[in-house]
Amino acid sequence: MKRWLKRSGLALVVLLAGIQFVPITRTNPSERGTALEPREVRALLQRSCYDCHSNETRWPWYSQIAPVSFLIAGDVKEGRREVNFSLWDGYNVQIKARKLGEIAKQVERGAMPQWYYVLMHPEAKLSQGEKEAIVKWARQS
Repeated sequence: MKRWLKRSGLALVVLLAGIQFVPITRTNPSERGTALEPREVRALLQRSCYDCHSNETRWPWYSQIAPVSFLIAGDVKEGRREVNFSLWDGYNVQIKARKLGEIAKQVERGAMPQWYYVLMHPEAKLSQGEKEAIVKWARQS
């Protein structure tokens, strides 16, 4: 049993060391949109949403360490695919309306920002009033 545990532990260490060499794309494309209005809502979105939903991602040190790097890069890729505030000006009216409806729904339900993001970034947590401001903006825009 001890021998099996040692081999399993060694295999785990080798696996974790090996996956550090798997390349992960952590980019911030140069496209930037014009600033969203009102300014207060823009500030809330920048604080709580832009890391996953813009080309202005702040890549923390732990985003360099696998397997966490896989999760973070995947979340950013998915977030940018869903809505990318850096590309907001390029969306047509129908796409903007659909995305605004989804933003309102996700923020109102408390699904965004995601709980595990807030765990690592407590400054991203939205108060009830901040959630209401984003929802109001999304429904009026």
